[in-house]
Amino acid sequence: MVQHEKYMQRCIELAELGAPAVSPNPMVGSVVVVNDQIIGEGYHQKYGGPHAEVNAINSVFEKFPDAAALLKKATIYVSLEPCAHYGKTPPCADLIIKHQIARVVVGCRDPFTQVDGKGIEKLKDAGIDVMVGVLEEECRWLNRRFFTRIQKQRPYIILKWAQTADAFFAPADNSQYWISGTEAKKLVHKWRSEEDAVLVGKNTAAIDNPQLNVRYFNGRSPKRVVIDRKLELNPNLNLFDQTVETLIFNEIKTDVDGKNKYIALEDFDRYVPQYILFQLYLQDIQSVIIEGGASTLNSFIEAGLWDECRVFTSEKELKTGIKAPLIYGKTVDGYAIGKDKLVIMINTPQN
Repeated sequence: MVQHEKYMQRCIELAELGAPAVSPNPMVGSVVVVNDQIIGEGYHQKYGGPHAEVNAINSVFEKFPDAAALLKKATIYVSLEPCAHYGKTPPCADLIIKHQIARVVVGCRDPFTQVDGKGIEKLKDAGIDVMVGVLEEECRWLNRRFFTRIQKQRPYIILKWAQTADAFFAPADNSQYWISGTEAKKLVHKWRSEEDAVLVGKNTAAIDNPQLNVRYFNGRSPKRVVIDRKLELNPNLNLFDQTVETLIFNEIKTDVDGKNKYIALEDFDRYVPQYILFQLYLQDIQSVIIEGGASTLNSFIEAGLWDECRVFTSEKELKTGIKAPLIYGKTVDGYAIGKDKLVIMINTPQN
């Protein structure tokens, strides 16, 4: 089992290279092993492109003139169950069968209805030895965004905020006040590059005039989402600069103005977080990081609609002001970022 875990860990490392270019598809890595040696590897590099198994098998043919013979005695490791259906690419299970690969080791099953055990079943029916569940928890965590979208029909939700040492979110007058330090800001820009969208409420947009991009990190800027019920925000704000697709949830109109898309919700008095998340799901947005303000964050917390929470705590104190959101979850990580302390929690079933 230790050997299997070693190669599956490599699959996970490869899979992570695909983030975030493969969304809304899952991140998948694959390695081909013969006589305890990796002879080929690959990962899903881009949405709509070849899957990990295809790239791994192709890499064997690129390096070895006797690739066909090697594959017949090989074990292929893959972090997620090989697909069994025709999507944007042919089924990977069929490719494995075609090359008569002797053994397949799978990290975890694919929850997508058109796969969900069918790939494993197809491989077994072809007489291939299949092992499932190697580093399963790690493989599921890798694709937690994909699993959430498939199983809950909504994006994976990350809450993020900074608070003072005395647990305040902002000054009482809602004036702009930077709580966390430069190191935290750079980390947040990296986080943004890893998610499909970033969401803020009207007050945060008006007070901070954020760009919500990744200017402090070399990566892809996410789509921007803002909640502006009565469309009161100044159209000259950075959010509306047409550099990135921006979704404006409101109760007045549904319209498109270049990259700015206005989406009217039927009922702005109830279930607003649920309505917004369903609309994001329909647009293949697989993950969203919610950055404020306090009222917006609290609305998602109260609805129980969050998966992960990342909170910076500064050494600063405000003594009075807007209280930081109160949240309960399982702490999974925590460390210092400059002078700030970061705590990461996940929402567990009992919460």
